[in-house]
Amino acid sequence: MSLFIFFSVLAAAVLHAGWNAILKLGTGRIATMMVLSGLQGILGLAIALAYPLPALHVWPWIVASGAIHSAYKLFLTYAYEHGDLSRVYPLARGTAPLITLAVGALWLGEAVSGAETAGILLLGAGILILARGIWTGGESLRMLPFALGSACATASYTLVDGIGARLADASSVYVGWLFAVDGAIFAAAMLILKGRASLPDGWAIWARGAVAAAASYGSYAVAVWAMTLAPIALVAALRETSILFAVLIGWLVFGERMAPAKALSVAMIAAGVIVTRL
Repeated sequence: MSLFIFFSVLAAAVLHAGWNAILKLGTGRIATMMVLSGLQGILGLAIALAYPLPALHVWPWIVASGAIHSAYKLFLTYAYEHGDLSRVYPLARGTAPLITLAVGALWLGEAVSGAETAGILLLGAGILILARGIWTGGESLRMLPFALGSACATASYTLVDGIGARLADASSVYVGWLFAVDGAIFAAAMLILKGRASLPDGWAIWARGAVAAAASYGSYAVAVWAMTLAPIALVAALRETSILFAVLIGWLVFGERMAPAKALSVAMIAAGVIVTRL
């Protein structure tokens, strides 16, 4: 992985942590996510329609990705209803690099060096330690199934998009169509589950959703582009350094407690990133 791709993925990680923090702000998280998904879909469709349609064999990957992204957003939104940013986010994102590493190596035959594997495992261990407070801190266990569902969805769409973007002529077109599909599926699901309560009812929600949509779209467009040029497992692991940034946001912005175990896990995450570059 080149330094340019490396730092691009790190920038994408900052954007990803940022839009999750925006989602955690205030109330109306489902409506905020509706705005995010809708604006992403419109932007994606506008970009995608400027290019020729993807080949027929790419469409199953696009549709599958859109459905998985919608499931991810659904799980994540409900998880934030029951837990802090610095707990939900690590648990939701933390197991994905390990799942991606195993599947990428066993099924896709991707070559990942020993140092990169060690870095990914160290990164994953730090993330899991960071998330342990859900059991030891007396926090609500209701977040657990939603956070774990989000983790499974993260690993799934990472692998699907890594393969789908490589099959497509351009990653920007692939991302545009997947967000268009995702926006339609998520809107339909929320209207069925929540009805009118899922619709935005104030400018604050529209503003938060718009900023989060821009950050989310930019973050994932960079990640998918990187997966066309570097091993999927390595890109996925570097992207999960967003957890480091989310913890800092939770501490500095939301006033969440920085316990010694949390500080240790953050150090392990940083070390994991360094090891992947050895």
